[in-house]
Amino acid sequence: MNIMMVSVTERTREIGLRMSLGARGSSILRQFLTESTVLSAVGGIIGVVFGFIGTFIVSILAKWPTQIPLAWVFLSVGFSALVGIFFGYYPARKAASLNPIDALRFE
Repeated sequence: MNIMMVSVTERTREIGLRMSLGARGSSILRQFLTESTVLSAVGGIIGVVFGFIGTFIVSILAKWPTQIPLAWVFLSVGFSALVGIFFGYYPARKAASLNPIDALRFE
């Protein structure tokens, strides 16, 4: 959520410009929700890759048979995307409700 709040703050002038040119609040909301969801899902995928690597290393070094159920992989990436939606909603809503004139004056 903090990363998305910083993103909204840094891009306030861009948001104001888009809104003054006719962008609706729903398109701004959709943009930031998509951004937060993609960032979280990519983070989940990176976590899954590191999990596979760690499991492979443990399997070789300890000579343990390991396997990772595919359902857990999808569940973990889905959960990280859900976290992105949940914690990205407030910053996206804040961005969508900005007044274009005030946003353009923001420094």
